[in-house]
Amino acid sequence: MVTLGIDIGSTTSKCVLLRNGVDIVAKSLVPGGIGTSSPDRAVAEALEKSGLGLGDISYTVVTGYGRTNFKSADMQVSELSCHAIGGRFVFPKLRTIIDIGGQDVKVVSLSDSGKMVNFLMNDKCAAGTGRFLDVMAGVLQIKLSDIENLAAIADKPSSISSTCTVFAESEVISQLANGATIPNVVAGICDSVASRTASMVKRIGVTEQVCMGGGVAQNGGVRKAIEKSLGVPIAYSPLSQLFGALGAAIYAYNKINQVK
Repeated sequence: MVTLGIDIGSTTSKCVLLRNGVDIVAKSLVPGGIGTSSPDRAVAEALEKSGLGLGDISYTVVTGYGRTNFKSADMQVSELSCHAIGGRFVFPKLRTIIDIGGQDVKVVSLSDSGKMVNFLMNDKCAAGTGRFLDVMAGVLQIKLSDIENLAAIADKPSSISSTCTVFAESEVISQLANGATIPNVVAGICDSVASRTASMVKRIGVTEQVCMGGGVAQNGGVRKAIEKSLGVPIAYSPLSQLFGALGAAIYAYNKINQVK
């Protein structure tokens, strides 16, 4: 039995094909989210990788911001639920998920049995999100993939105090004009994201095991800064950006088999 999970975010579309609720048959991640052709292209890519067709899919669940715009799925499920299911699948002892996507930050608290018991979401401001990092990288004329290495060689991280992306951009420019090095500014940006995120986590309560999900989870500079702010290790998996799609595929399997 093969199920399909689709996660349509603000900036990327992700798919996971799952066999019998446990084996990942194929996965895809395509830039572009709500209002684009990316969800359909992500599905097509996953099917091509697997050698399967739509007729081979037993059940499809869609999640994420763009779920209501995708009419081909059998069911729509909240991204919070799907991220919890997907995260717990990868990390069986997971209790706290920090999910930083393109436009929002979510913190989800799980019970010992894996049920979602609390959450916080910041979707009113781009500060601390993937969009924030994109803007900062553009100002510094660096690649997002350079952030971890640059932050690692900083000797005096700059203070980036603004929580607004526009004001933070001006602050970064001022730091550079005053002689701050790019590594120190990059480390300051990571610390700024970490401080904002850690305050959200602490409002819920830090219960280990803690992991990161979402696209920003791939950024080692931000992960390490959040670890330092929280004082706990943060688990990471190459599947972290696919938690939503993975959770949706598992939900689809459980729906067919009526697993609660």
